[in-house]
Amino acid sequence: QVQLVESGGGLVQPGGSLRLSCAASGVALTHYAIGWFRQAPGKQREGVSYDAPIGDVYYVPSVEGRFTMSRDKVKNTVYLQMNNLKPEDTAVYYCAAVFKGVLITQEEEYKFWGQGTQVTVSS
Repeated sequence: QVQLVESGGGLVQPGGSLRLSCAASGVALTHYAIGWFRQAPGKQREGVSYDAPIGDVYYVPSVEGRFTMSRDKVKNTVYLQMNNLKPEDTAVYYCAAVFKGVLITQEEEYKFWGQGTQVTVSS
């Protein structure tokens, strides 16, 4: 059974940082494309960043330079380091995975999803 579990969300002041984790079981993320998505209240879910097993990474313009994805193969975990957080980053953040070796930016292509973790940026 494939399971993705996000953690690391919370309340942070503007300008602060958080690191989200996405721990996988039942699959080896080494062979999976990973995406981080977020959904703010009243808005559609949107992609934040994408990572391919071959090393390609893409960040949407609103987070580029502030967010960084990384993988820990030993822990079978993917991280999203978020720096200089802004109130508009407030959302539930989800990680997703699909058995692909290349960068996948289409949300509908992702097969496995975590339950989400809340990130709130507020003073």
